[in-house]
Amino acid sequence: MTHNAPSRLRVSELPQNRAFAFDLAPDAEAMAALAARLDLDALRKLGFAGTLEAEGKGAWRLQARLGATVVQPCVVTLAPVTTRIDETVIRRFLPHLPEEDSDADEIEMPEDETIEQLGPEIDLAAVMEEALALALPLYPRADRAHMAEQRFTEPGKTPMSDEDVRPFAGLKALRDKLEGGD
Repeated sequence: MTHNAPSRLRVSELPQNRAFAFDLAPDAEAMAALAARLDLDALRKLGFAGTLEAEGKGAWRLQARLGATVVQPCVVTLAPVTTRIDETVIRRFLPHLPEEDSDADEIEMPEDETIEQLGPEIDLAAVMEEALALALPLYPRADRAHMAEQRFTEPGKTPMSDEDVRPFAGLKALRDKLEGGD
């Protein structure tokens, strides 16, 4: 059985002995609001469907498929770039997170990025939004868009090129100098 609403599920009301299936498909207004929060030019399609199952003592496992079509500005030309996102999303909601060293000066994040603290509710819309934000291309680029080489320096000095800062540029210059001296 698949449930279309609500997106906030009370853990105490979830079935313990079978998977709870869900299918979120936000309406146009919700997608426009989400697009604004994520700085997208547009969010054309969005779906989040999967299951939530009891796992061990008080823990829950969410496994879902995120599908979206997003439009972002190209990082070079600002032209619209359309990207199709199709990702598997897994989250494990635990009543108690793994122990951390309380004497440590820094707090280390657990290596398992799927682990989340279980509260009284599981917000499927929040999981969907986070998964979409993580799946977005960081530097969307339109076809055939490329950055022209830029050179900057102080007046009177020779600017460095991209070739000059490559790891073996100095060795190449030395080789060229030695070959020219023969």
